[in-house]
Amino acid sequence: MYTKKYLDELTYEIIGAAIEVHKTMGKGLLESVYHQCMKEELSHRKINFLTEMKVPIIYKNTELTTDFRCDLFIEDCLVVELKSVLEMNSIFEAQLLTYMKLLKAHKEIIINFNCFNIFKEGQKTYVNEYFNLLS
Repeated sequence: MYTKKYLDELTYEIIGAAIEVHKTMGKGLLESVYHQCMKEELSHRKINFLTEMKVPIIYKNTELTTDFRCDLFIEDCLVVELKSVLEMNSIFEAQLLTYMKLLKAHKEIIINFNCFNIFKEGQKTYVNEYFNLLS
C-alpha cells in the first residue's frame, strides 16, 4: 500500500537522480543519452523501475495492439517522462496525464534535461485522483 509520504519521498529521490545526471552530463544531449544515464542512476540508488514499458490501451474491453510506451515506470506507481527540448509543450502534459490514467499511476514527473537547473525549471510533478485517495 502506497502513502502520500512514500510517493513524496520517492519523487524526491527521482528528482535527485535527475539532478545528479544533469550535473554529470550537462545539458544539450539527446533524450536517449539521459534515459540511459537515468537507468544507471536509478539502479545505483536501488530504485525499482521498468523502462520503455508498453502501456496497455483498452478500448471497449479490447486490448489494442499499439506501441505506446512510457520512459520509466517507477515502483509500479509513478510515471517518469524524459525530455531534452528547448521548450516544453502542452502536448507533453497531455501525454503524461494519459499514461497516468492508463497505468493507474498515482504520480508522474516530467523531466527536461535541456535546462540550466533541473530543480527550478527542468521538472514538473503531477498527481491525480489515485494520489488524492491515499493516506
